[in-house]
Amino acid sequence: MMRRIHERRARQRGFSLIELLIVIAIILIILSIALPQMSKSRMNAQEMAAVATLRTINTVETQYMSQFGQFATSLAQLGPAGGGGTTEGPNAANLIPASLASGASGGYTFTITGTPTNYSVSAVPKAFGSTGRRTFFTDQSGIIRQNWSADPANDKSEELK
Repeated sequence: MMRRIHERRARQRGFSLIELLIVIAIILIILSIALPQMSKSRMNAQEMAAVATLRTINTVETQYMSQFGQFATSLAQLGPAGGGGTTEGPNAANLIPASLASGASGGYTFTITGTPTNYSVSAVPKAFGSTGRRTFFTDQSGIIRQNWSADPANDKSEELK
């Protein structure tokens, strides 16, 4: 009698292979639902970070104009001095971090074009559809515009509200 009870308990100690496979299948189903949503959320966050960066660039362009009497025509002019130099001036105003002055931030590539009297900034995803679904544009007006395709946004694109 005791031997039968001991044998029954020995069989009940672990999980069967079928039970383990069912648990793994459930975990895979949950992951297949959650991963696309997580990717979409990350892309939305990178887009909002790009918009915030454009607002920052507009602000520092205004500051640059008030300090030097003209707009910066490149991100490098807004960034810190290269090569460890500490001299601030029109070629290195130290208004944005070096990472942004290089033209890349948060899954987007930023480009300034312009003259001393005007400027425009475009933000394009590094990998369209993966790091962002929209391109952005702004200029000295401070209005941020968006385009829902891989083509770069411009001054005729839809205004971001």
